[in-house]
Amino acid sequence: MGALLTFTDRGIHCPEGDFHIDPWRPVPRALITHGHSDHARPGMGAYLSTDLAAPVIRQRLGDITLDTIRYGEARRIGSVTVSFHPAGHVPGSAQIRVERGGEVWVVSGDYKTVDDRLSTPFEPVRAHAFVSECTFGLPVFTWTPQDVLAREINQWWAATAAEGRFTLLGAYALGKAQRLLKLLDPSIGPILTHGAIEATNATLRAQGLALPATEQVTPATDLKALKGALILAPPSALAGPWARRFGQGGMGPATGLASGWMALRGIRRRRGADRGFVVSDHADWAGLTDAIRATGAARVFVTHGYTASFRRYLSEQGYDAHVVSTDYDGEGLDRTEAEPA
Repeated sequence: MGALLTFTDRGIHCPEGDFHIDPWRPVPRALITHGHSDHARPGMGAYLSTDLAAPVIRQRLGDITLDTIRYGEARRIGSVTVSFHPAGHVPGSAQIRVERGGEVWVVSGDYKTVDDRLSTPFEPVRAHAFVSECTFGLPVFTWTPQDVLAREINQWWAATAAEGRFTLLGAYALGKAQRLLKLLDPSIGPILTHGAIEATNATLRAQGLALPATEQVTPATDLKALKGALILAPPSALAGPWARRFGQGGMGPATGLASGWMALRGIRRRRGADRGFVVSDHADWAGLTDAIRATGAARVFVTHGYTASFRRYLSEQGYDAHVVSTDYDGEGLDRTEAEPA
């Protein structure tokens, strides 16, 4: 028998099940870990995701053939058994477990080990081989504890509101924006959103996720009435014409970025933001190393991120470690999100 999973120019392939996991080129059958655009792409013949991830995937990809599966449910595909397990990355995100005759491989997709009070918390899955992202695979990346993060953001927002200004906070439309919403203190002022975030909010609310009240920024929004408000927008929008309508400097908005990249000195300043908050929906260094250890896997394949140095570290720890080239982006401040503005 050949390898249970192989790495191709279309994505991670299971020959005996004839499916791909998070493929980046069109294939007949795709198993999707979550709804971010670098993992859930258009053009596949058929899709399979968790029932919790499906609404956002449909919102983003439109009229597709999409089947769903619950966490922990086993399904036979060809001569292998697959199941989806919580990844803790964004609502509905999953690790995909593939088994053949007692041999188990797990593809993590993107994951984090901290409970964000939004997504189903990460669950380690025992495996012989583990495919792991390493977006933030350096020891410098350590995330701010959730309670400290909430205090930092709300104090910054309150101080800006007291000056009669409003705040612009950059966060991904799926996952991080909703995570931050649940940390915000709405007594400080109104919360407004970029269209990409509000569209995702609506989809998640429709499936029962409780979020604070928000209002979408539109061309009709009265900018003079925004004093004390906080506006959430994708990071790419903060650097483009969408944000320029709010004015710059003087009594213009205070700007902040919520990203794991804020752990690197100088990134916030180079992006022209007033504040940086160190938070990510990907695992930090401790999360990556702890998660890999918990799988019990001897073989580890690392993708997107600091792959060379992380593979070297894993090899030094005794793992049979390899780098796999993929088209996944991880977390990038310039990644666009193709939803309504």
